[in-house]
Amino acid sequence: MSETRGKVYLVGAGPGDVAYLTVKAYNLLQQAEVLVYDALVDAQLLQCVPPSCLKLDVGKRGGKPSTTQAEINNLLVEQCQHGKQIVRLKSGDPLIFGRCTCEIEALKASNCEFEIVPGISSAFAAPLLAGIPLTDPVLSRCFAVFTAHEPDALDWEALSRLETLVILMGGKHLAEIIHRLLRQERSPLTPIAIIRWAGTQEQQVWTAQLGDILAQTAGLSLSPVVIVIGEVVRLRKYLQPEKILNDVLVSATPHLPTVDSNLISLHQPLAGKTILVTRSVGQSSHFSDRLAALGATIIEMPTLEITPPSSWSALDHAIANLSDFHWLILTSTNGVDYFFARLKAQGKDSRALAGVKIAVVGEKTAQSLKQHSLQPDFIPPNFVADSLVANFPEALLGKKLLFPRVESGGREVLVKEFTAKGAEVIEVAAYQSGCPNTIPEAAELALQNRAIDIITFASSKTVQFFCQLTSNIPSCLEGVCIASIGPQTSKTCRDLIGRVDVEAEEYTLEGLTQAIIKWS
Repeated sequence: MSETRGKVYLVGAGPGDVAYLTVKAYNLLQQAEVLVYDALVDAQLLQCVPPSCLKLDVGKRGGKPSTTQAEINNLLVEQCQHGKQIVRLKSGDPLIFGRCTCEIEALKASNCEFEIVPGISSAFAAPLLAGIPLTDPVLSRCFAVFTAHEPDALDWEALSRLETLVILMGGKHLAEIIHRLLRQERSPLTPIAIIRWAGTQEQQVWTAQLGDILAQTAGLSLSPVVIVIGEVVRLRKYLQPEKILNDVLVSATPHLPTVDSNLISLHQPLAGKTILVTRSVGQSSHFSDRLAALGATIIEMPTLEITPPSSWSALDHAIANLSDFHWLILTSTNGVDYFFARLKAQGKDSRALAGVKIAVVGEKTAQSLKQHSLQPDFIPPNFVADSLVANFPEALLGKKLLFPRVESGGREVLVKEFTAKGAEVIEVAAYQSGCPNTIPEAAELALQNRAIDIITFASSKTVQFFCQLTSNIPSCLEGVCIASIGPQTSKTCRDLIGRVDVEAEEYTLEGLTQAIIKWS
């Protein structure tokens, strides 16, 4: 991206998961200086931007305080005129119910450069991800996509004659939609599917008929949803892949995820197990994917939110004086990511580390470092911070160490042990970790209904924030296996939960996976 002239990229975020971004959209996010995003944009996409990127939430959700469209227009113009490279991230496709027209008009009126980047609309992605084709040679030769935000503005007589209807923003008006279609003599036996949070780990699907779907979904929050009405919904059972379904199926207890036992493979060691995976907001789902491939039903619960520190000053000062240090100590992928992002923000690259040795804790941290074309000079034999000092490859007396770390709440043992051996440790805040504000509804319902078999914890803070988030869900851990990645996380589990049932022998996510398989 140019650094001399501002530009606004109106980017489609797709249905949710980062896997459904276009390559261009992903590249633009990685270079963004300002991110202006909507409420329905998945949290993991926010982690694609550099740590120095200014992130502005301008989401519009019904019944909640919202940024006005005029304010959004002014914000885009102002940031562009300041020479910033802005990604205006909209869920789905920016020109499908995306209110893009007025933003483009405002940018053109102010002579601001802009570009539109397409995305996959939920109108097309949600049915596909639920196994529902919108066209079929026999059942559906056409389909209509519309928003039910204003039911009175629609021609229901014409719509009722179409074979397949795809409705966005219709959860709030579901009863009115059904009433209008039945009044136009659409059969009450017409199949209907409601797809909530399509394209995310929280995706859920209900299927029924027009005449009984209201009873099946009574009391549920149907937002955001895509509604599909038509005979093609019946094809879903024939087009689903042969795996455990994570959908919410219509049953006497529609709130609970139901496993279809006929689809469980005997060759999958975790078949029939429901695992709650606690992780960072926006963190890669490779661990969840690995468990799912082994047959488990996965529910993800972000319990850790990683953000920039309150001030970059200490890290910036250290980067300006890197030649003063003997070693750079990196104990997490977050430390690596934020350190190198700030290094780049200061106009430097890995050459600035010439003469500085690098020690890392853990294979994931080492892999993250290799993405910057650097090999660590030292990795302790055990993937824990305590092993770093005990096995350090040279005498520490008189050595000056740079330690970019979490701003608050981290363990102090490492610094104390290095200092005790004569090293001078300069700690600088590289990032901050906090507790998310809410629990995903799928995770909350599963905990409330005791539908979880195993909960995984990959750090002490995920344990702390999990306990904080679930303090109002009584007895949610009764009979649940508590699985920990290593000794320090296990200690926190014992302190806050009272027990730990599984601990990885190798302190990695793969080690945790193997420990869970062995326990099962």
